[in-house]
Amino acid sequence: MRRLFCLVGLLVLGSTAMAVEEPKYEIVVQDAGFEVRRYAPFIVAETWVDGDMDSASGKGFRAIADYIFGNNKSPQGAAGSKIAMTAPVTMEPQSNSSKIAMTAPVVMQPAREANGMVGAQRWRVHFVMPSEYTLASLPTPNNGAVTLREVPATLVAVAKYSGLNTESRIHEETLALAAWMETRKLAAVGTAKLARYDPPWTLPMWRRNEIHMEMLPSPAR
Repeated sequence: MRRLFCLVGLLVLGSTAMAVEEPKYEIVVQDAGFEVRRYAPFIVAETWVDGDMDSASGKGFRAIADYIFGNNKSPQGAAGSKIAMTAPVTMEPQSNSSKIAMTAPVVMQPAREANGMVGAQRWRVHFVMPSEYTLASLPTPNNGAVTLREVPATLVAVAKYSGLNTESRIHEETLALAAWMETRKLAAVGTAKLARYDPPWTLPMWRRNEIHMEMLPSPAR
């Protein structure tokens, strides 16, 4: 029974922590359930994992949660520094396409990567680190599979939805975002990402989910 109460306490704390901070962004375009956002730079802790979406999500989450809960070493050499969890937890499939340099803005059709999350067997999972940290001040992961990376300022097209993240639902939302981008002549770069803001025990109707597609600069307004 004591174990049960401890588990419930951890779940409640986890739910609260995930709502504390999100990456900073400004909305450039807003249209029903779609947006274009300009994100400020942020730092992520990430890992690559193999498996289908569900198993990879669990493995990736556990590896990075282990890091932020104290399996790390601070820059001063102290062990076990805890880091607050933020939202969202993001995952993306490994992509065979390469990004296009800003100096050569060749248009890619967004639908090119729309199917990337269906049937994928290798994924990158990341947590955004709290904004109080820099790469120099963040603790170093003890697990070599977890790495830290700074994401530069980025333009992202977003589809927002609630409910369960089944492969069919993710596929539907990704195609809808790709179609919306095409109507606005917005060019995507790379593959789509799944961003989840709520813990798994949240009722489906209250879950906040998003599909993100990184974009080339200068969106249509």
